[in-house]
Amino acid sequence: MIDLRDDWNDQLERRRVFAASLVPYTLIVDAWAQWAPPSDPPAWDGPVCEERWRRGVPLLGEAAIEIDRVDVEDVLAVAMEAVTAVRPDEAPGMRRLADEWDEGRLDPRAFLPSRGAIGEEAARRLGIRAAVIAFLAYGGLRPALAWALSGARALATDGVWALGVCPFCGAPPGFGDIVEDGRLQLGCHLCAGTWIFSRVRCPLCGADGPRDLARLEPGGADEAYFISACTRCKGYVKQIDRRQRWNARSTVVEDWGSPHLDLAARKAGYWRPIPTLLDLATPRSSL
Repeated sequence: MIDLRDDWNDQLERRRVFAASLVPYTLIVDAWAQWAPPSDPPAWDGPVCEERWRRGVPLLGEAAIEIDRVDVEDVLAVAMEAVTAVRPDEAPGMRRLADEWDEGRLDPRAFLPSRGAIGEEAARRLGIRAAVIAFLAYGGLRPALAWALSGARALATDGVWALGVCPFCGAPPGFGDIVEDGRLQLGCHLCAGTWIFSRVRCPLCGADGPRDLARLEPGGADEAYFISACTRCKGYVKQIDRRQRWNARSTVVEDWGSPHLDLAARKAGYWRPIPTLLDLATPRSSL
């Protein structure tokens, strides 16, 4: 179970100026907390996982995870409501999705990451923007994927994975933490996985030149928060230095609760790989 309600309520209290725009997330946080695992999580074989990681293959890249449609449809429906709350013009696409789902022609596998993007199959079949599908994927599938992959977490030892995508599901990072020992720990919004990554390399394109990464800092009350942006691919990942902000909340909560950082990054010409509702609310012409 993923219960982030206390974290989220604390964030709403701290970010009162953004409270109105953050309301749609509350229903998703509540739906995550109410999700119940269908059984004990699947077991993962250590040597098999390590062999895949050594080849640079995320676990879901070569493993068929069977997640029952009934185990995700309630949470997915809440994520769909959040999308239409910020973008009413996406309602026709949400109806197409609901129809395909109800007819059994679409299942959770269509929303999983591939080498191209998150939910590439669902986006192609439904004619829905990739950013919308990516948001629905982690908004709707996160509890189930976190459960399905929980048995593999402890198997990912230091040094076994060096890529910028999640070693468990293959999604790009949603947020980053500078942890107590000064290393960068990336977090996956899709499956709740975490992994250590180089602080001097872009997790999105691999650029590692001395001037490839730029650090944008808001300052003020947000001095521990910053934007790590790549001057080559123009992608960015928000980060927190938890040595300074020791009471920071979970990564997805900190991400959703800091839309002002996303606005600053977008104004500077950068993009993010994992969309928030702010990205979906942006007019198509500026995406």
